[in-house]
Amino acid sequence: MLEPREGIPPVIADEDSLARTIAAFAAGSGPVAVDAERASGYRYGQRAYLVQLRRQGAGSALIDPVACSDLSGLGEALSDAEWVLHAATQDLPCLREIGMVPTQLFDTELAGRLAGFPRVGLGAMVESVLGFVLEKGHSAVDWSTRPLPEPWLRYAALDVELLVDLRDALEKELDRQGKLEWARQEFHAIASAPPPEPRKDPWRRTSGMHKVRRRRQLAVVRELWQTRDRIAQRRDVSPGKVLSDAAIVEASLSLPANVHALAALNGYGHRMGRRQLEQWQAAVDRAKALPESQLPQPGQPVTGPPPPRAWADKDPAAAARLSAARAGVSALAERLNMPQENLITPDTVRRVCWEPPAVVDAESVGAALAGFGARPWQVEQVTPILVAALSA
Repeated sequence: MLEPREGIPPVIADEDSLARTIAAFAAGSGPVAVDAERASGYRYGQRAYLVQLRRQGAGSALIDPVACSDLSGLGEALSDAEWVLHAATQDLPCLREIGMVPTQLFDTELAGRLAGFPRVGLGAMVESVLGFVLEKGHSAVDWSTRPLPEPWLRYAALDVELLVDLRDALEKELDRQGKLEWARQEFHAIASAPPPEPRKDPWRRTSGMHKVRRRRQLAVVRELWQTRDRIAQRRDVSPGKVLSDAAIVEASLSLPANVHALAALNGYGHRMGRRQLEQWQAAVDRAKALPESQLPQPGQPVTGPPPPRAWADKDPAAAARLSAARAGVSALAERLNMPQENLITPDTVRRVCWEPPAVVDAESVGAALAGFGARPWQVEQVTPILVAALSA
């Protein structure tokens, strides 16, 4: 499929055009296909730079959320409709920022996982289910570019062109497999989930952190990461374009004494000006000057059970329970033809096996699973396996 059925729609970039689009989509019928394009790797944060929609009776629309930053009116107009998204959890945060929050949704990627498709990317799903090949060459471009080139807009419009058709076909397949109610519970959980809490100590996710062991070195990582983040936010560029994670780790391990020593490290080479080098060295110096009491602790506070590799030493009985539970979950997932992590999250299995209920029976295990967020269908499927594993 090389062209949208009605051609490439014009980009909506003013309030009058947006008002007409809202009216058209409110008057449309059936589910509404929704997609968003971000500029990951180019810009700071995960904001949307293009929103695509399609609905029967309204056609397709491409909206510029930079020019039209408040789309809450559109969100309200579609509040009673089912939104069809592919990999919904990736797009919902940036849609929420501009006022678009679904009350009900259908996630075609998750539907594909539950139905047992081996490849669940949008292109692969459209090809295997509907028989169309979509051109997928522009997924990683800089969507903050203005004006957006016509080939990119064509790609973006095609992303929602067949999404409702894909949804309808997947609904039939899930129904055939007896999994439609399971999928509906999963979709409801996504739509009703609150926004995620801000990540604590995000600097600890710096790539290569496993090499950094000493607290003083951890302080250097933290200071460089926070300095980089402030600069990236101010310049509205991806943090990796300001300074790489590898360069942050390199400086933390070396603890350079001055700008000259810093410039000799990988990631701080000849392209970096004196002023830039001085700001990174200043960050290193601030970390080196901290008193011991202000240095970060190695590792984050652990919530929940320890890593499974440590169970055999800490609690051999728990290790045996986990081994039996994993084997049972794996076998059931294979029978149901779906990934294990969609049947039940590994973290949930670990938590129940580490601290099982005092009395192990179907009621107590089911309650424990539900307490960790398992959906009713998951509780029904997994409880017998865990009862057996915890009782063995």
